[in-house]
Amino acid sequence: MFWTSYFLAVLAIVLAWPVPILLSRAHWPARSPFTAMLLWQAIALAGGLSMIGAMLVYGLEPIGDNLLAGLRGLAGMVLFNAPTTALGFWHLFALSAAALLTAHLVFTLLLTYYRIERQRRRHRELLALLASPSSGGPGTVVINHDSPVAYCLPGGARSVTVLSDGLMAALEPAELRAVLIHENAHLSQRHHLLLWAFAAWRQALPWLPTTRLAQESVSSLIEMLADDVALKTESKATLIKAIAIVASGPAGAPGSPEEFNGTRLPYAAGGSATDGIVDAGIQGASGGAGSARTTMSRVSRLLSPQEPLPASLRVLVMACCLLLLAVPTALLLVPGLLG
Repeated sequence: MFWTSYFLAVLAIVLAWPVPILLSRAHWPARSPFTAMLLWQAIALAGGLSMIGAMLVYGLEPIGDNLLAGLRGLAGMVLFNAPTTALGFWHLFALSAAALLTAHLVFTLLLTYYRIERQRRRHRELLALLASPSSGGPGTVVINHDSPVAYCLPGGARSVTVLSDGLMAALEPAELRAVLIHENAHLSQRHHLLLWAFAAWRQALPWLPTTRLAQESVSSLIEMLADDVALKTESKATLIKAIAIVASGPAGAPGSPEEFNGTRLPYAAGGSATDGIVDAGIQGASGGAGSARTTMSRVSRLLSPQEPLPASLRVLVMACCLLLLAVPTALLLVPGLLG
């Protein structure tokens, strides 16, 4: 398993640094946001698997010719007091590092989920006190605020879309429909689960610049996916105007969408607040430069539409996704694949 550990280490480095940087700078994801989203997920999963797998394989190399055999040997040492002389210092160090990293990633994922759910619960309690039902349909409420606000709060059967009085007064009926369709698309497509995973990845590895790039790219892609749903029933001009109006709310300023009736909300964002859910789970409201970049990308994509990515290229990207997941898995499980 000697060469397997080194190959996995190189793969982990490539997926943690140059590949995400190149993908974040590419223009084609706007032409096929769903395909790009799958690729980001494959990169994250394969990168984490390769990073942990490289350390595990190196640490278990003296006691097994693949991961399962090595783990059986390690279990014998831990549970049945088998001799440990085969494992040197660096093997034990690698095994400890792999265990600590795995525990850190799992703990951060669960902690991020707990924090997000706690803030969503607080938010629902505030909305129950300060919001009123909307005529826009079930699952939609209105807050009393002059700034344009629109965002969704996931929660299964308790999911809700929040609008402000200022937004409803500023939008024409078609524009309001576009906003509601956009926000409902976030809920129906479960975008908050993706945002949770990438927020946890960034929290777990904040020193890795590509975790920030991945989170920002995924946030932008889900907005494009929701825009595409809205475009099925509303015109581009209608959607562009709605985006511009919703994004005009000054985030973070006194009287901003982050507050209404003197009460600060855990989540809020000018524009689509599903952006806010990414950072709001940990830090509260989001907005500013990140959401501004997303808004510009969305509007630019609508103003200068490009042809969707050809089917052959989409199939190629999908094949890359499968390969990214299959290669490290096969290297870990197949005996002697690289020697």
